[in-house]
Amino acid sequence: MLSLLRPLLAVYLYLLLPGAQGRFPGYSNGFHYQDISNGNGNGNGEIYFNGIRLHVESPQSSVSATRGSSVTLPCHYHYEPELTTPRRTRVKWSWLPANTVTAPASPEALARETEVMVAMGNRHRSYGSFRGRVRLRRSAPGDMSLVINELQLNDTGRYRCEVIDGLEDESVTVELELRGVVFPYYSQKGRYHFNFFGAQQACQDQDATLATFEQLFAAWEEGLDWCNAGWLADGTVQYPITAPRDGCGGVNLAPGLRSYGQRHRLLHSYDAFCFSASVKGTVYFLMHPTRLNFTEAVQACASDGSQIAKVGQLYAAWRLTGLDRCDAGWLDDGSVRYPITKARANCGPPEPGVRSFGFPPLYLKFGVYCYRLMF
Repeated sequence: MLSLLRPLLAVYLYLLLPGAQGRFPGYSNGFHYQDISNGNGNGNGEIYFNGIRLHVESPQSSVSATRGSSVTLPCHYHYEPELTTPRRTRVKWSWLPANTVTAPASPEALARETEVMVAMGNRHRSYGSFRGRVRLRRSAPGDMSLVINELQLNDTGRYRCEVIDGLEDESVTVELELRGVVFPYYSQKGRYHFNFFGAQQACQDQDATLATFEQLFAAWEEGLDWCNAGWLADGTVQYPITAPRDGCGGVNLAPGLRSYGQRHRLLHSYDAFCFSASVKGTVYFLMHPTRLNFTEAVQACASDGSQIAKVGQLYAAWRLTGLDRCDAGWLDDGSVRYPITKARANCGPPEPGVRSFGFPPLYLKFGVYCYRLMF
């Protein structure tokens, strides 16, 4: 046995000799490495490429799209100087959701990125809710841009394109935003009845999601002013004020987002700020010969080949398609509202917006807004 080990032991001792690595024939992957033992490292025990560097870039740091559409997140890589022969690289796209917090968790857990797609050569695999909806564009050498089809409300967030080639590992991030509208939402029971998970569900029931801080901030910049605090997707509670006043932080506090910070997601109750993007159908006011109670309104939409519209759908139609109707109508949650894009007499306040009658008794008579899905 010892005689069998002697050749291996001799090779091992040979490799330990100064400069032996340079004289020993080994595997070559096309790159030239500096020899740390000869002082060509960076002092931290790291090996780097000799004159060849991998670059991963994106011409856009953020991309905006509409719900239900397709979007391309740009990512390109190249070498400096250019290589004479192509190399096999591994590409990984990962995702940090902007508005998905499903349970109390540590900041480290919330910051964990999840895999979207991994590709090497012509082989690729997609994961989770992205399975079957994503592909690499590959329009030119080095193009690893991610194409996402059938965009969903929860697809927003930060995407990372990572290119791996041996010891080289470079990445770039692209933010994906959906064009949409933020709206405050409260329970039929009144003000401050949602814990965090109730707020999540309430928004989902109205074809929306909990808004992110960035979405609420953008809405505030566009003029949203609401003096009731609501949950956001990150578990904080905030509210936007454009006109400082007593009861809303005070007259001496500058306009902005008022924040209660992180609150207990089970024990504390507030309203919600929801975010809705474009819908794949049409929201319309049903022309009916008579006014309807809530039950009759639901049936009238069904008889017209539609369904009663949700609050998020009405807001999206108002903001994104310009729906303007000075007629109050029932919605799916039992509320009565109407959308105004051109303010005028007898149609509410002098600013555009969705007017609300709250949650009147279900036997009262109003019109109805219906939603018809387009295929």
